[in-house]
Amino acid sequence: MDINELYDPEFRKLIKSKKLTVIIPVGSIEQHGAHLPISTDSDIVTEIASRLAKKCGFIVFPTISYGVSWEHEPLFNTSLKVNNLRKILDDIITSLTKNHIKRIIILNGHHGNLGVMGQYVIYQDNDYKKKFGIKVSKFSYWHFMKQQFDHAGFVETSLMLAISNKVKMKKAKKGLVTNGLSDMEKRKIGKLATKPGGFPKVTKNGVWGDPTGATKKDGQRFLSEIVRNLAKECQS
Repeated sequence: MDINELYDPEFRKLIKSKKLTVIIPVGSIEQHGAHLPISTDSDIVTEIASRLAKKCGFIVFPTISYGVSWEHEPLFNTSLKVNNLRKILDDIITSLTKNHIKRIIILNGHHGNLGVMGQYVIYQDNDYKKKFGIKVSKFSYWHFMKQQFDHAGFVETSLMLAISNKVKMKKAKKGLVTNGLSDMEKRKIGKLATKPGGFPKVTKNGVWGDPTGATKKDGQRFLSEIVRNLAKECQS
């Protein structure tokens, strides 16, 4: 269920009647080549969160659409500092806790946010956890699919074709493809790509992968796989 479908009296009744799980999707605003919207990460994680909520009976909250994307500069990005995004999440979790919500899932849709997915300061205190019985889980959705992930490549483009009519396939162009490179070369490129301003240095056109063969059918298949595997993890 989406939070915009709920009103205060019924929401409070739901909280009292059963143990609710709340999903907080986190995306980014950044370039995704010439063929995908800059909101791609936020669009995809919002859709996955919505499907997961419906499948499992969870409540999905509004997406935090701004992430940590300094690696894309000077290509377009609107970024938060790691500590600021962590503080936003901490504040939201604290508010939910005060409203007696004990189970929270942070669903990440952007690789650059991984540094924020660690433990939060207020939840490092075991006594606090024990006292309030809070469980906060952090998941990045691409860890729940077999296909190797990319940036504006085959995977992300297929996912967007499945959920949006804003993909401009005629403008899709092949970017960095690491097939054939050694593991050492891949690690070196990956390390550079995550540094501020590093991504355009390795991809040139801002694309990691080859989007030209992406299809809506593949995107639907990826979505089903991700939601199915996430649901298993959340319900285990």
